[in-house]
Amino acid sequence: MARKLLKINDSSWLFAETYRTPMQVGMLATFAVPEDRPTFVADLVERWRSVHQFEAPFNYQFKKAPIPSWVEVKDDHIDLDYHLRHSALPSPGSQRELGVLISRLHSAKMDRRYPLWECHVIEGLEGGKWALYMKAHHSQVDGVGGIRLLRRMLSIDPDKRDMLPPWAVGTHGPDQSGLPPREKPGTELERPQSAGLGGALAGGVRAGASVAGSLSRTYAETLIGGGDTERAAPFRAPKSIFNGRIHTPRRFATQRYSIDRMKHVAKAADGSLNDVFLAVCGGALRRYLRELEQLPKDSLTANVPVSVRAHEGAKVGNAVTFLYAQLGTDIADPVKRIERIKTSTRLGKDRLPQVGQGAMDAYTAVLMLPFLSQAMLGFGGHGRPASNLVISNVPGPAEIRYLDGSQMEEIFPVSLLFNGQALNITGVSYAGEFNIGYTGDRDSLPSLQRIAVYSGEELDALQSTLGV
Repeated sequence: MARKLLKINDSSWLFAETYRTPMQVGMLATFAVPEDRPTFVADLVERWRSVHQFEAPFNYQFKKAPIPSWVEVKDDHIDLDYHLRHSALPSPGSQRELGVLISRLHSAKMDRRYPLWECHVIEGLEGGKWALYMKAHHSQVDGVGGIRLLRRMLSIDPDKRDMLPPWAVGTHGPDQSGLPPREKPGTELERPQSAGLGGALAGGVRAGASVAGSLSRTYAETLIGGGDTERAAPFRAPKSIFNGRIHTPRRFATQRYSIDRMKHVAKAADGSLNDVFLAVCGGALRRYLRELEQLPKDSLTANVPVSVRAHEGAKVGNAVTFLYAQLGTDIADPVKRIERIKTSTRLGKDRLPQVGQGAMDAYTAVLMLPFLSQAMLGFGGHGRPASNLVISNVPGPAEIRYLDGSQMEEIFPVSLLFNGQALNITGVSYAGEFNIGYTGDRDSLPSLQRIAVYSGEELDALQSTLGV
């Protein structure tokens, strides 16, 4: 059987996994049932069950020995009935019933005897809708890679029919989007051949020096402090209720805003949409923790993933690094909070080495080594956290997308948790809307929905204070 060796960054998610901390990411999308096809969902499931063509990563099985690898499984050896599930919501099929189901589905660790993915088709959602929930292991898919798979799976053409299911598209199957292929930008380490061996060696030396310099500055601040007071560093975050040991059950909540609205606020604040997103999260977490009388006096720190993909292909594995940013939870004024966040994220970006993807993988592996070592050895949730939570922003499709003529209306990310970080907030843009998924540990975070509600109220407050 063909084997594909895992990168260190990818294999670490597998070795850090326990039944309490399944290392999987998911996507929840809602679609409109076409008015002229009331049996659309049943027909779709029946047709999908007949498709036994599997593309990477849906035909990969993890093998630990002798070297951590993906083994390609033959199509006729994959049990599709295990991976494809058909469910229905209890009446009235509201967002609450859907959230309860997704919370339960996302709590369960996947069985490594099978390829690490599941596809759930869910009918009975009120308003003539149905839902698609997919989950895959984080060692195979990161946020950006998942969205690119989604782009390949869905079409911009509402009249397209007999579309292939996600496992038959994957990273190597046909692109069903109907969009022309994008140009593939190069990376800093992709030198022209005329540079010769000397040029390649010089580039490697420069990349190594940049990585070493960034890491040394980062962990010098971790060990001895100092530097800019707005600069966040790993393991300098205050301990909070988000940073203890977690348990298996999950909670899931959602929120959405108009992207135009967020851009208007960002322009008034002389910042970016991501600055607004972080400021809204910071304000919501400040209010939530104050109500629980658990607000630390120092600002919470967010771990913010940054995509470093060198091209548009949705390959198997991760292409992401991380920066640390303060959330201004120690600041009551929403405008002063976003100013703190702007400064902190700028300082975090300035610290990242300007290198190609290979060197960036090495940088990320070393940067995350202390945290991942904690997770793999079972020490996570004891002592000072590397950060208080993960907040991620993933660009999604700008155009309305369809699956066999069924329009996708919303898409929400469902993320992973681990000991020491009981909350993840991830946003995905789609067709003019910014959709946020809040994934939390059920035992650590009472009333997770309040954080989603407070996020909306914090955007109102920021908008009002800025006079937008």
